[in-house]
Amino acid sequence: MNTAGGGDVPAHTGLDLAPFQGLRYDPDRVGSLAAVTSPPYDVVVRPDGLLHLESADPHNIVRLILPQAATPAARTKQAAETLRRWLAEGVLRTDTEPGLYVYEQRGGGVLQRGLIGALRVSEPSEGVVLPHEDVMPHVVADRAALMRATCANLEPLLLTYRGNGSETGATAVVERTVERLPLLATTTEDGFSHRLWSVTDPDALAEIRADLARQQALIADGHHRWATYVRLRAEHTSPSPWDYGLVLLVDTARYPLRVRAIHRLLHRLPVAEALSALDGLFRVRDLHLPLPEALEVLADAACAGNAYLLAGDGAFHLVDQPSPDLLARTVPADRPQAWRTLDATVLHAALLEHVWRIPEDSPQHIAYIHDTAATVEKAERDGGTAVLMHPVREEVVRALARQGVTMPRKSTSFGPKPASGLVLRALEL
Repeated sequence: MNTAGGGDVPAHTGLDLAPFQGLRYDPDRVGSLAAVTSPPYDVVVRPDGLLHLESADPHNIVRLILPQAATPAARTKQAAETLRRWLAEGVLRTDTEPGLYVYEQRGGGVLQRGLIGALRVSEPSEGVVLPHEDVMPHVVADRAALMRATCANLEPLLLTYRGNGSETGATAVVERTVERLPLLATTTEDGFSHRLWSVTDPDALAEIRADLARQQALIADGHHRWATYVRLRAEHTSPSPWDYGLVLLVDTARYPLRVRAIHRLLHRLPVAEALSALDGLFRVRDLHLPLPEALEVLADAACAGNAYLLAGDGAFHLVDQPSPDLLARTVPADRPQAWRTLDATVLHAALLEHVWRIPEDSPQHIAYIHDTAATVEKAERDGGTAVLMHPVREEVVRALARQGVTMPRKSTSFGPKPASGLVLRALEL
């Protein structure tokens, strides 16, 4: 059986999830496993969340996935030096035997289980791993520089596939494995419990491999990291460890994911200016309601058409019923109707580009934040505008991806997301 350290890479029409020797924290060398974990790099709300995680434990994984220094080159150098030091000190240790890892998250009424492994990297044109969102080139460049410097996949991205539940194949192996004692178990401060097991039995690995070879995956979270894997694979002569990338693969027939919105924070646009620019283009209604009730109003409005909540001045403003003339002038007509009517499409094509004239890929002008309350708080504190979105249904995402149509960047947030820091993949092994 091939492992993700190199060797011949077979031709596949489905998923090829290879075992690898995981790199994991030694629990005797850190304060606690919970204290060294982090949300994925793009979910950490800066700067508050970053500082909180850095102070939780001197070995918190954010020091690798979000290194802090004056320049991009200094950041990647710092991450590489930190990783080498932790390896030399035994803070991180390599598992002795290659395997796949069963990962379980439980909390907030949600139970999710999946497989962490090294997935053979494929181009979107191959139709094996389907993206559904566009990516920002500067973020891919940043992640690529970090992976090159560390020679490691520091956190798994999240992929989904539609299996047969738990009758046979990969999910059946997952269900059998969780009956054993785990390698690790911890509970993070968000109340979620995390457990991890290794799968090294050749028969179990063969059962997983045969099942996944027939499957197609959707990128649920981690488009920039997947695009980074594709770029780095192209930079290295195959076969090599760069032919594979670290992923968590979840069978959503057994464990459906939650789909949430990703909100926008417009740093340099005050709410009053944002609303003034909408005159005659959208209907605007002021809502003097607490956030949960305002989100309910947004959900009702989103059933009828494009709708957003603007915040940052102490109130919420429902923005809906866009002008048909505005949409005709701004939304590209060469895409499916399902894409043209997405809230994210209208936001980016009509509002950001034409009405507010905000560059969507400029961190100085716009931030993409998963936490609703944090987006509002930062807008109010900084004098900017929070644009709160309503989530897209998973079936819409999957249908567009199968047509080869990508959604605007940061259109969805699937979850729960895997915690970073439970298992890493070093490419130099």
